[in-house]
Amino acid sequence: LKPGRVVVLFQPHRYTRTQALADDFGKVLQAADRIFITDVYAASEKPIEGISGQTLVDAVQKHGDIRVNYVPDLATAHHAVGNALEPGDLLITLGAGNVHEVGTKIAADLKVLEEMRGLMPDGEIEGRLYEPMKKHTTMLVGGPAQYWMEPHGFYAFAFLVSYCRERGIPVRVVGRGSNLLVRDGGIRGAVIHPSGGVFSEVTVDGKGHVTAGAGVRLKKLASAAGGHGIGGFEWMEGIPGNVGGALRMNAGAMGLETFDQVVRVTFLDEDGVIRTREREEITASYRNVPELRRNFALQAVFKGKPDKPENIKARWEESRDKRRSSQPIAASAGCVFKNPDVIAAGRLVDSMGLKGTSVGKASVSESHGNFIVNTGGASATEILTLIESIQAKAKAERYVDLETEVKILGEDEPDF
Repeated sequence: LKPGRVVVLFQPHRYTRTQALADDFGKVLQAADRIFITDVYAASEKPIEGISGQTLVDAVQKHGDIRVNYVPDLATAHHAVGNALEPGDLLITLGAGNVHEVGTKIAADLKVLEEMRGLMPDGEIEGRLYEPMKKHTTMLVGGPAQYWMEPHGFYAFAFLVSYCRERGIPVRVVGRGSNLLVRDGGIRGAVIHPSGGVFSEVTVDGKGHVTAGAGVRLKKLASAAGGHGIGGFEWMEGIPGNVGGALRMNAGAMGLETFDQVVRVTFLDEDGVIRTREREEITASYRNVPELRRNFALQAVFKGKPDKPENIKARWEESRDKRRSSQPIAASAGCVFKNPDVIAAGRLVDSMGLKGTSVGKASVSESHGNFIVNTGGASATEILTLIESIQAKAKAERYVDLETEVKILGEDEPDF
């Protein structure tokens, strides 16, 4: 074997042994390239105060600069270890307890991942195990995705969906995660993130039409259109989402909605067929596009209006300034609730005196009542608890049912 790196997952055995041999372990583990250390396998011993897996992490760091992580919970250790693995790595599990089960779990999931990547030409699909969803949501929270897959073309996307459906693997499609809240337990199955290739392309023709892949940021779409003298997209400049997500929920701002400018949409249907529909064939209402809840948007053509560069720039700056003055800068998922018929959700929250209300590190924004912000290190559970408390108060005091606009995915506890 000539591995690229030696990755070690070590489960210390007994508190007394860990205490006595910590320094020696710190030295010998320098032979690895990447280290993960679990909590101590007690083997009927009582805990010793101040002695844990962290004791060995400290010892490793004392003797070198090898990257080492403490993963105390063996039940979820495979998430951190599996996500860190790179092609060519050799994973070694060490310990007298049940640490070998982590390697078995990773090997089983890695086999599925390699199949998904390997059945298409090189470069068509990228993927990783147990990708932390907090890296892929603007709220900066969320547990891992069991299989994080990035197809770079329509047929690679279609292949992934077909592969998963045939094997009973749940499928979720995620763009930039700007209107998404992932629970702390993560998402079982495949999370498909269309990116690169055709998904990241934007083209503008001479008729005011802008063609954009599902992975294109709305700000990039608006900028490309404006650069070609096509206006009407300036309202998109501050929306952090991608085209795919905007199509799915008919995202909107400043009194405009995505489908106000859609000409046609290309999507993957429930039977795995790539189809294109004209705007008049698609039903779209406030934050709801039924056809794209069943199917997956791949690309769309939008219509703008030719305009002078100075006019486009002025509207862009007006939209930017309005957004900056009325919405928080801190990490959020955008508007949490849909606007009820009787009153705007933000105004309702404000009228109930809930601005600034917090649960842990999750807080209702002081600048906009329909935003919940992550003030630093919030959990999804804290955010959900805050959402539920707002809904309960609105129902009890104002007889209003607040429906979430933010999409909530995943499990409270990891089950994979």
